[in-house]
Amino acid sequence: MKKAKFSTLLISFASASVVAIVFGLLPKIAPAQTSSVHLRMGNPSGAGTSSLSNYLLSKPQYATSHHCSRGIPNWVSWQLNSSWLGSAPRQDDFRADTTLPSGCNRITSSDYTGSGFDRGHMAPSADRTNTIANNSATFLMTNIVPQAPDNNQGPWAVLENYSRNLVSQGKELYIISGGYGTGGTGSNGYANTISGGRVTVPTRTWKVIVVLDGPGSASSVNTSTRVIAVNMPNNQGIRGNDWRSYRVSVDSIESATGYNLLSNVSSTVQSTIESRVDAVFD
Repeated sequence: MKKAKFSTLLISFASASVVAIVFGLLPKIAPAQTSSVHLRMGNPSGAGTSSLSNYLLSKPQYATSHHCSRGIPNWVSWQLNSSWLGSAPRQDDFRADTTLPSGCNRITSSDYTGSGFDRGHMAPSADRTNTIANNSATFLMTNIVPQAPDNNQGPWAVLENYSRNLVSQGKELYIISGGYGTGGTGSNGYANTISGGRVTVPTRTWKVIVVLDGPGSASSVNTSTRVIAVNMPNNQGIRGNDWRSYRVSVDSIESATGYNLLSNVSSTVQSTIESRVDAVFD
């Protein structure tokens, strides 16, 4: 049986009135929601709408768990196939997410100004080019983390391009990405936070990509399904590095984060595909 994930953060959802007091997090966690197309692989942290440390935002373009005190997403999850791609231009309209609840810091673009860190997309702008509205949604600050320029513009960007190349070959992808830890090195040097502590700088950025043969095959994940997982340092000096050198197992990312990243996949299949490190070179 697959080991329990995220057990240090969340308590059973057997009753809506269950109170979980875990490591100082806000106590009540709403039942996990998985109806979104972007959560086909699961809700990695059991995010809901009662914890400001694990607040679920389910948007038409992606789903995310937001950490209000850190000012960044815990993770962002999205579907990518050819239907999401088109010719809409990049909007560059970074802005606060007004759908966040009261009591949650609403980070703005100016919080990153002069920080030495990029406004790093989790769900990339170029993954949402079918309409202007969908592209614009990727510029909400709940989809952004402080990313070292050499990470964001280097191997991270190359992997994003590689993912869209897979889609051009007819594949459908389910992607989950995020950051963990505290402290990274941007162009101005090392920092734990930016904007006077309002935004936490993650130590690592990670991504998991489930590669399916085509649209409509989300239920067909099996032990032969290709899964790409990477874990990159959020530092300068890696711009020219090959993203493939950062490939790891899904299990290792789950161990680092406490998440159950592919919770909707059968435990038997998970145990195989999550322990494997992708070795494809193309």
